[in-house]
Amino acid sequence: MDSTVLVCYHHCVPVPVVLALPTDDRVRAHAFYRDGLGFAAVGEPADDGVPEPLQVVVSDGLHLMLIPRGGFGWVTGDHGVAAPGTSECLLSLPAADDAEVDAVLARAEAAGATVVTRPTTLPWGHLATFADPDGHLWQVIHAPAQS
Repeated sequence: MDSTVLVCYHHCVPVPVVLALPTDDRVRAHAFYRDGLGFAAVGEPADDGVPEPLQVVVSDGLHLMLIPRGGFGWVTGDHGVAAPGTSECLLSLPAADDAEVDAVLARAEAAGATVVTRPTTLPWGHLATFADPDGHLWQVIHAPAQS
């Protein structure tokens, strides 16, 4: 392959943003994101049946990588890893309608999520919030079309 093709490949193929979060249990996290949110994992399974590194596809432009808490420091240097239950961000999933908000919350809860906010309708949309098994906050929301 000549260098022109390589340059085009690297610049023409969209690369997803990868959001990395710490996890205490790769197998549990894999099952939650597969069964609770329906996200497909990327890569070949390791000995424990979970791809290494554990990445799931949130959308075409976003992957979520779950890194064992102890290994997170390999890339964060002197920055401490937040303790479980400490939130620095809220991950948001769009829903097509109010019923999908309710359905996603039900699947997540059945797969081990802790419900933080039951489905409610606010001026900016119908939403629910839950914590994954590692305590990371997710909000699923159906926002009405803005005029």
